Amino acid sequence: MMTRPDHALQSSSLGIYSLCLLCVMAIGLSGCVGAVAGVGAAAVAAGTTEKGLSTSISDSVISTKISESYFQDDVNLFSAVTVDVNQGSVLLTGAVVKPEDAVKAVQMAWQVHGVIEVINELDIQDKSSIKDQAKDIASQAQLRGRLITDLDISSLNFSIDVVNGVVYLSGIAGSEEEMNRVVAHAQDLRFGTTVVNYIRINEDDRQ
Repeated sequence: MMTRPDHALQSSSLGIYSLCLLCVMAIGLSGCVGAVAGVGAAAVAAGTTEKGLSTSISDSVISTKISESYFQDDVNLFSAVTVDVNQGSVLLTGAVVKPEDAVKAVQMAWQVHGVIEVINELDIQDKSSIKDQAKDIASQAQLRGRLITDLDISSLNFSIDVVNGVVYLSGIAGSEEEMNRVVAHAQDLRFGTTVVNYIRINEDDRQ
């Protein structure tokens, strides 16, 4: 009968230990029972994805925290928004009642530690409150273009929503100077009436 060499056994044991350790760390970070199921699912799925175990667990924790923040703030928002996370990039889909609900969903997603991008694909059910949607869409596209072409700004780190001429900014700036540049671009928009700044300076103080 052939037996497996000791070094193979040690390697197997080390792999199992690492898996358990990562799971415990992720659950500890989430601080909630809800994250346990998500982390467990991520651990199982990690073997069939290219992201790897640690990234899958991290994405699962981020998704769980965002969903929990929605639930605690507004059950309707929790029910309406679907959260998908891939390597720290958050995709929000679903349908919300008001434009302000979409702004809130994006802002709250940025509050979670580990989020590097928020993509807003939420549909607005009640569009009666939006005056001249064409101007809002044009302003949003114009501002996004300015951030992309400004070499001193990491454009993916910021979200832009324009509702009735009000420009909502959210995201994580690497410095106060970068944040001020983003705000300045927003204030220079032709159809922008007001700038509401939710941008945070990167100090690792998020959830």
